[in-house]
Amino acid sequence: MKYFSLKALHFLFIFSFFFITVSYAQQHGKINGRITTSDGKPASEVNIILKDSKYSTFTNEDGYFELSRIRENNYTLLVSLTGYETSEQQVTVENGKTATVNVVLNVSNKELEEVVINNRKSLISKKTTYVARMPLKNIENPQVYNVIHKELIQEQVVIDIAGAVRNAPGVVPVNFPSGGFAVIFRGFSVGINSRNGMETLSGRSSVGIANVERIEVLKGPSGTLFGSSASSFGGVVNLVTKKPFETSATEVSYTGGSFSTNRLTVDVNTPLTKDKNVLFRLNAAVNREKSFLDYGFNNTLSFAPSITFKANEKLTFNIDAELFNVNNTRPLYPAVTAASGISNPSQIKLDYKKSLVHDDADAKTSSAKAFVQAEYQISERWKSTTLFSYVNEDVEYSYQVLPTWTSPTTATIRATLFGPISSNYTNIQENINGEFTTGILKHKILAGINYRYYTDTFSSTPTPAAAFRTIDVTTNFTPVRRKDIDAVLLAPVIRAGRDEYTFSGYASYVLGVSDRLFAMASLRFDNFERKDSGAVPGYNQNSLSPKLGLVYQILKDQISIFGNYMNGFQNLAPVNQPDGSQLVLDPLYANQYEAGVKAELFNKKLSTTFSYYNITNDNAVIRQADLVYQQDGKQVSKGVEFELIANPFPGLDITAGYAYNDNRIVKTSDANKAIEGNKAQDAPANVVNFWASYKFQNALKGFGIGAGANYVDKSYMSTANTFYIPSYTIFNQTVFYEQANWRIGLKLNNITNEKYWSSWGAPQPPAHFLVNLAFKF
Repeated sequence: MKYFSLKALHFLFIFSFFFITVSYAQQHGKINGRITTSDGKPASEVNIILKDSKYSTFTNEDGYFELSRIRENNYTLLVSLTGYETSEQQVTVENGKTATVNVVLNVSNKELEEVVINNRKSLISKKTTYVARMPLKNIENPQVYNVIHKELIQEQVVIDIAGAVRNAPGVVPVNFPSGGFAVIFRGFSVGINSRNGMETLSGRSSVGIANVERIEVLKGPSGTLFGSSASSFGGVVNLVTKKPFETSATEVSYTGGSFSTNRLTVDVNTPLTKDKNVLFRLNAAVNREKSFLDYGFNNTLSFAPSITFKANEKLTFNIDAELFNVNNTRPLYPAVTAASGISNPSQIKLDYKKSLVHDDADAKTSSAKAFVQAEYQISERWKSTTLFSYVNEDVEYSYQVLPTWTSPTTATIRATLFGPISSNYTNIQENINGEFTTGILKHKILAGINYRYYTDTFSSTPTPAAAFRTIDVTTNFTPVRRKDIDAVLLAPVIRAGRDEYTFSGYASYVLGVSDRLFAMASLRFDNFERKDSGAVPGYNQNSLSPKLGLVYQILKDQISIFGNYMNGFQNLAPVNQPDGSQLVLDPLYANQYEAGVKAELFNKKLSTTFSYYNITNDNAVIRQADLVYQQDGKQVSKGVEFELIANPFPGLDITAGYAYNDNRIVKTSDANKAIEGNKAQDAPANVVNFWASYKFQNALKGFGIGAGANYVDKSYMSTANTFYIPSYTIFNQTVFYEQANWRIGLKLNNITNEKYWSSWGAPQPPAHFLVNLAFKF
């Protein structure tokens, strides 16, 4: 399989090199320049169009742009920004020469950040303040991260979070039987636990994407800045939501297709006052769809209002909320006995499109999220950001069925009714950002504190330990219904609620030794306390998490080499030993060392990252055969990652990635020697993603096509390495036509009709289609 993956990586290099070479082979004339705002700051992501031609581009993070291969002539350059007058500049292009045009926009940098450009934004942009919690360019940042823009999600006609995250290198989605959603990368899984940089959750109610502006995937242990509750040893996924802007705009979109899919979304934005100091935006979505199985469904409703209030020139408030309701059937978690002879789900003789469970054994959950941000500009270079968030997730009820396959044709059935369950998170955070210079040295500083309070209630009702039903799939069986489960439920098990308090302080410092050399040092202190709940004793724990990074730009703002040391941690509760004693566990730490290269070339028409990483956890908790716990295990996850995003010539966009990961249990206690050397669970070795689209520029303007593929290597469901999920490749294609005020798109998913299973063994949809129609007002 490694040979296939190396060939795939080789293909990506050749493909990108071919288009870049072709696009720059014939030089004519060039136009370059810089766009700045009225307050003198660079204007990024501004649309630059050469009137009556096929040429267009966007300004980069520093406001610079470049148009190349332009025939000699006189042109009109249009600088376009929604809600503002288009600026026109006359320019003359001569063969072999570069014409320079600089434009000042009649808009401040703050206003610029709040507008939406009608034309599609560049997919290459990685501008963000969340990854480092300070304004730091990708080329200056020693951490690897990927950004998935809403424009790519729209182009691919993606209607769920699972389809969206596949665009990031090495990322594999997984839907849990609990109803939660997570992703796997760098050998570890993590939920969607960050929203606009603050803690959120996706434990039992999943995640909607109607309100998503972009998805940021931060690679590597990120406990130093994000804490243990939002991150895993693999990294963090941060959702950035849509924000209000200064002009009135409405977009209505409908998507329909296979499996009775019907989805309606609405995005309404409007100023509420004449002076545009109060802005309002609402995103809402209704989704109804059946499963490709004979039973099963997924119905969701989301409602996300947001308000921006500019109290004065220095103080701005952002307030937003999100309600997300889910009513669906849960995916099953297949277990197998040793005597079954089953090593992977393809050996189970159940018809691929048949369900063991009826529609009425379903689940109902809801989540409510509220966020308030106050941003105060202390001075030109110093800023205070105060944040408050509250997140609640409720499970009214959730029927979860566990089949255990005793042979390829026979399954015994157990089940659990979960709920009511309630989880509540409250976070208060304060960040101070600043920058200053001393001689040739440049300094950027972040200092922050965070208070977190978590409480929950939990109850579940199991069926007997012995199976209450056996199903022979060779017969005309009836699926398990709610009444079948209700008839054998035992007494509810109510777990004592948890009260957890976490106080955190962190700081990050970036030193610019020159305009090419940058050093980062960060440190976090956590005090974690769980209150005594009676049945479960409380405990108190402190954690210290450092982060170091170094970046050197070989070519200024174009190519940099970087290295980092990053730390992640998890607070662990004490465990009871068989002799009645209690083992107080240290926080679980993982340390990453990584080195690589980042490049942003040809006026940011090409962005690429290549890195090697090694993540080590040397104090894993191992439970021995005699049930005695020891904290002496060691796990090592190492690998390489490659990302390429390119716009080699107008109309063509390429997004591609390759990741290789080797995550193994390298050391265990004597009682667990059988798994020493085994692969970790949920850790596919090779993952490839590729997507390319072309939008016609002259004839057939507005028409576009796209195609792509995802490959995921086999993975094991446990460290015993006895049951695995087979590898798979899925191919997708889209055709679309768009104008200024409307768009229609057709998407074909899994066009080769591949049979494949998720990382937790649930069968995935065969070939199907989606049609999307959107109108803008």
